[in-house]
Amino acid sequence: MTGPVVEIAAISKAYGGLRPLRVQQLSVGAEDRIAILGFDAPAAEVFVNLVTGASLPDSGEVRIFGRATSAIADSADWLATVDRFGIVSERAVLLEQLTVIQNLAMPFTLDIEPPDAGVRQQAEALAAEVGLPPATWTRPAAELDAVGRLRARLARALALGPHVLLLEHASPGCEKSAADGVGRQIRAIGERRRIAILAATADARFARAVASRVVTLEAATGRLVEPSPRRWFGLP
Repeated sequence: MTGPVVEIAAISKAYGGLRPLRVQQLSVGAEDRIAILGFDAPAAEVFVNLVTGASLPDSGEVRIFGRATSAIADSADWLATVDRFGIVSERAVLLEQLTVIQNLAMPFTLDIEPPDAGVRQQAEALAAEVGLPPATWTRPAAELDAVGRLRARLARALALGPHVLLLEHASPGCEKSAADGVGRQIRAIGERRRIAILAATADARFARAVASRVVTLEAATGRLVEPSPRRWFGLP
């Protein structure tokens, strides 16, 4: 696709926060890597639901892959659309008692006890791509630390070859230097796969690691504000 994969124009969505979620204007190209600062977990969830068409704005318009989300006709139409997104979120449940490889096999099959050789190979390739150590592959997902869980969710989000990777408040609980490393790796994966990355986060270090463009959401107005050069480099 040559045009924007996500376009947002003057949206507002009430969700029980102090004020509605507002975004004035956003355009994400097919190979853009953009992080938006200023989201807590509930706001990030609302934003991702709007971007994927899982919910509609109260006003304004969201367009994905050239089409307004309001034009999605039914659940089958929506599922075909949402498959083009890979979502990295704590809402993506890992089955704690299953091994890491079994969890990564689930996008391909529900026959995971054990997965057949072909599916196992796909799951292992994903685990290697996101940096999960081989020693963790046959261990229960419950034994993963916060960074390992982020990597596992990333691997599942990548499994079906998405066009857009959505990061929903992805790094809380991760030690900051480790989150930086995962952020840089996610950005490299996006570049290698030539897919867009859109992150909604409150973590400025993670945002700078994962994205080539970082903006801050002004909650009151919905404006996306570019950082000044002095602020970017930590100057007063």
